[in-house]
Amino acid sequence: MIEQIRQQEIARILLEKHAVIINPIKPFTYASGMKSPIYCDNRALLSYPDARDKIVDAMLHIIAQKVQDFDIIAGVATAGIPWASIIADRLEKPLIYVRAKPKEHGRENQIEGRFERGQRVLIIEDHISTGGSSVRAIHPVRDAGGIVECCLAISSYEMAEAEEAFRNANCRLYTGTVFSAIGEEATALGRITEDQKRIVLDWKTDPKGWAKKYGFE
Repeated sequence: MIEQIRQQEIARILLEKHAVIINPIKPFTYASGMKSPIYCDNRALLSYPDARDKIVDAMLHIIAQKVQDFDIIAGVATAGIPWASIIADRLEKPLIYVRAKPKEHGRENQIEGRFERGQRVLIIEDHISTGGSSVRAIHPVRDAGGIVECCLAISSYEMAEAEEAFRNANCRLYTGTVFSAIGEEATALGRITEDQKRIVLDWKTDPKGWAKKYGFE
């Protein structure tokens, strides 16, 4: 129950700061071409110190309760880096970050920063959709000898594809809030009606077929 309340509180912050926008009437089109009633850009939260602190406090609580044993924090480039930096500073932990792919010049690094083989690395991401970028960050860290067991993000769309990706990667995923909590809070704030909430929440059940089902194609 306490976790659910915390998820709702974070969802409210995301909605109030317009890091998340819900529009069941005119859906957003993602780069993949998929249509969705929700658009998330948690980078907007960085501009609000009060909201930023609350998000970081919530993430620190999750770390204390569910992660605990780790040596280094790794931010996923680029959106995960600011959050990883703040958390590493708060916990006085070493920080690295992971690029989507190796640089094409210089030392061609994919991982920036230093760590030793056998050290436990906590991956920090801002948002989880399909989980692809986060899981792709896990592999180079493991290839370099790091132990990755957990990933922490501010929010998740709760997509089955992401759950499967993390399961296959043998990595636990923790998030401050989730899609269903955001839908509930959007309704409580009067951003959408109860009927619209049903349509919005149905998106996570079948993201690829949702637009056709509701006549947006």
